[in-house]
Amino acid sequence: MSSRALIALIVFGSVVLLAAFWSTGGFDALARWAAEGQRAFQNAMAGGLRAIKAGDPGAVATLLGLCFAYGFFHAIGPGHGKVLIGGYGLGRRVPAGRLVGLALVSSLAQAATAVVLVYLGVLVFNWSRGRMTAIADKALEPVSYAAIALIGLWLLWRGVRGLLRGRAAAMRSVLGAQPSEAAALAGLDQGYARLHAEAAGHPGGGSPGHSHSHAQGHGDGHEHEHGHGHHAHAHGSGDVCDACGHVHGPTMEQAAEVRSLRDAALLVGGIAIRPCTGALFVLILTWRMGIEAAGIAAAFAMGLGTATVTIAVALASVFLREGTTFALTGERGARVVGPVLEVTAGTLVVLIAGQLLVRAL
Repeated sequence: MSSRALIALIVFGSVVLLAAFWSTGGFDALARWAAEGQRAFQNAMAGGLRAIKAGDPGAVATLLGLCFAYGFFHAIGPGHGKVLIGGYGLGRRVPAGRLVGLALVSSLAQAATAVVLVYLGVLVFNWSRGRMTAIADKALEPVSYAAIALIGLWLLWRGVRGLLRGRAAAMRSVLGAQPSEAAALAGLDQGYARLHAEAAGHPGGGSPGHSHSHAQGHGDGHEHEHGHGHHAHAHGSGDVCDACGHVHGPTMEQAAEVRSLRDAALLVGGIAIRPCTGALFVLILTWRMGIEAAGIAAAFAMGLGTATVTIAVALASVFLREGTTFALTGERGARVVGPVLEVTAGTLVVLIAGQLLVRAL
């Protein structure tokens, strides 16, 4: 069996297993198991906080370990971070290292949002725990799901546009390439220069930029010069032109960097806008107990625990996309597979985020 056939078989088998797991209620059972784990670790965290307050040695390390585990179980359950990171990795061709970094940063940013919300609430607005939890659940959660649904629609639109462009490219390849307007003008300019050179006494045409002096057969016998200085240069789109001193456009690397920064901001913002309820719980208790530093460290430990799951989802999405792309051979397959994956990923993100949004409202 060839490597392409083996990868295609692995990818197809993975999709079938995920579909079977979903259809048989496996994800619901997984969510229930994760919720039970969260409750158990939440009770243990309360005991860890009391141990820190009592000054027990090693209590801080124990609390951080418990919070890390809580973040892991929290991420296994239904959530928006996995949906967005996985959908983006499936829909866009992103290096695995970059997507892993985005998963880590978004999880830590979610913890930072919890810290800001709690200390802004207790120090500035004097909010209660119930008020802050209500803001996270009733206001920030629907906004986060709506933002993720919009990102899914953006992926879907990109995929549809890519399919339409691929169809147009296929039609052009069938009909044959037509000379562009710029190429036609360049041909006319070269022909004019050749005819002008021959008329001036240079058979075969002269090189652009030549200067000559000749006497025309005019009645008054005057002489005149012709100077031809064509602006002919070649440079990359991001290079400085020697003749005019301008940059005529960004390089491909610069354009990709701008898009990646914009995409990264959208992804991190969509995930971080909704803080973890467990982080709010720990931060409020530690503030009341006067051990604020331990609470902030615990919130970020939860973020690292959450990141373990989102990183795994990121790697799985990159493998699924690259495996599908590698398994499909030929120009037509390469032209179609990317947009199809974007449409698929966008559709999944919209459906899941829409379902979560309906539940949150």
